[in-house]
Amino acid sequence: MRLLLVEDDPALSELIVQGLSEEGYRVDHAADGEEAELFLADRTYAVVLLDRLLPDRRGEDLLAQWRARGLGTPVLFLTALDAVEERVKGLRLGADDYLTKPFAFEELLARIEALARRSSLVGPGGRLRSSDLALDPQQARLEGPGGAWVTLTPREAALLELFLRHPGQVLQRQTLLEQVWSEPWEVSENALEAHVKNLRQKIRQVGSSARLRAVRGVGYTLEEGAA
Repeated sequence: MRLLLVEDDPALSELIVQGLSEEGYRVDHAADGEEAELFLADRTYAVVLLDRLLPDRRGEDLLAQWRARGLGTPVLFLTALDAVEERVKGLRLGADDYLTKPFAFEELLARIEALARRSSLVGPGGRLRSSDLALDPQQARLEGPGGAWVTLTPREAALLELFLRHPGQVLQRQTLLEQVWSEPWEVSENALEAHVKNLRQKIRQVGSSARLRAVRGVGYTLEEGAA
C-alpha cells in the first residue's frame, strides 16, 4: 500500500517514513504543497498524511483544491493546532481524520489502518470488492461471485489492489511499475504485461466478468462485471 506524506519538518518526516516503511508501507514524501501536487499528478495513494501548515500554502487550501477536483483519497491531517474549533474546521474542509502533534507512532499507524478499512471499497475483513469479485490483500486471495477462489502472487495482488481502489480509472504503466516494483527502473513493460495477462486469467478462473482493459499508449483500467 502506498502513502503520501506531506510534511515540512525533516526530522519528523524521517521518523514517519522510516516507521511506516518498516511496517511494509511504501511512502512518498513531499516537503510542500507544490511537491505534493506533482506526486498526486503521477501516482495514486491509499491515504494522504497532510500537515496543515506548509511553507508554500495551508494544508486546508490544498485539501480544498483536491476535493474540488474529485480526489476521494482519504486524508489524515497532522498538525499542532489542537483546539476543538481547529479540529472541527479541518474535518469540515474534507479531512477524514485529524491527529495532533506530538503523537505516538502506534496511534498514527492505527489511524492509517482505520482509514483504509473505512474506504468504500473495503469490505469485512479488510477485503477489497468490486461488483463480482473480492480480494483479500493480506492473504493474496481472489474470490469470484460463486465462491471460487485462487491465490495470487504478491505482485498480482498488489496490481489488483490498485485497480480495485481506482475502479474505472486508467492507471498509467509507469504508475503501476513504480507502485508494485521496488526498483521499477529495472523492470521492463513486458514484465508488467505478463503479470496483467496472468491476472486476467485468474479473474476469469474465479468466474468474474470483470475485465482488465489495455488503453493503448497509456496503461490499463479495470472494468467491472455485472453484479
